[in-house]
Amino acid sequence: MGTEQRTEIVLPGVVSPDGLRLRTSPIPVPGAGQVVIRMEATGVSFAEQQMRRGRYYDQPPFPFVPGYDLVGIVEAVGPGADSTVLGRRVAALTKVGGWASHVVVDAADVMPVPDGLDPAEAETVVVNGITAWQMLHRKARVKAGRTILVHGANGGVGSTLVQLARLAGIRVIGTASPRNHDRLRDLGVIPIDYRTDVPAAVREIASGGVDAVFDHLGVPSVLDSWRLLAPGGTLVAYGSAATLDDTGSKQLPVLKILGRVWAWNALPNGRHAYFYNIWAGRGLAKQRFRTRLRHDLTQVLQAMAEGHITAQIAARFSLADAADALRLAESKTVTGKVILTP
Repeated sequence: MGTEQRTEIVLPGVVSPDGLRLRTSPIPVPGAGQVVIRMEATGVSFAEQQMRRGRYYDQPPFPFVPGYDLVGIVEAVGPGADSTVLGRRVAALTKVGGWASHVVVDAADVMPVPDGLDPAEAETVVVNGITAWQMLHRKARVKAGRTILVHGANGGVGSTLVQLARLAGIRVIGTASPRNHDRLRDLGVIPIDYRTDVPAAVREIASGGVDAVFDHLGVPSVLDSWRLLAPGGTLVAYGSAATLDDTGSKQLPVLKILGRVWAWNALPNGRHAYFYNIWAGRGLAKQRFRTRLRHDLTQVLQAMAEGHITAQIAARFSLADAADALRLAESKTVTGKVILTP
């Protein structure tokens, strides 16, 4: 691969976005069963915003290269890896390491991206699309004709989730700030201002409650969400965004939600609660985990390729401008995902 260098963005510790560091090093050589992906697009997800504050509940020790997922071209294949992926566009879920021009991953973890999809558009639905698909179809299992509530319907996960739900014939109520309401209406969503009395507004639209709620805000929001469920309904909690700037234990917000989930599921009322974690099951059955990821991302990318899902790109920045990208993502003024390109 010559003398070309790899560029990486390093998170050195709990710093402001300006504290991110740029590092160059030789492009790595893939080991056995590995591939090197030349990154075409990666993104700023909520996880990186938490990691910057040291608040992501299982982040690695500082310093490290953040970057939860990426899309790119397989540029080198290690011994024992499938050589047919060489030169192909793929997606990978990395948790960390994606903010780099070249990324080493296990060949078994790459997932094909359909021809003709813009890599930045595909990137918007890797972690977000898998999360949305699995919460809607594997956890809540919402059927056509039912009604759901999506908190943060303009965000990365939310904007993908509402489109998948509408595609499945589900009625969607979504919370967002008023400046995003027209966009949500365009997607077929009934918008609610998140700063108003959300439970009262939801009950005006769905007097008998909703069939599922998707809540990334944490306690106390999940308490309201649970009370809004119709008989047989499902609450899927998947984060604690409201605690982002808190100090103290980064595990505690998640443990508080888990405690509620366990207690609610013990009640004989036919309703269900889950705390969704995209990595659940990876340790026990890695092959099954990978098969499920591949299937679910394929469904989402196919829906995008067919025009049923529109990529929600908030802005595009070069990797060297990661600080500006992170600042914009954290400003809460944008719809969709902030994308980084080489």
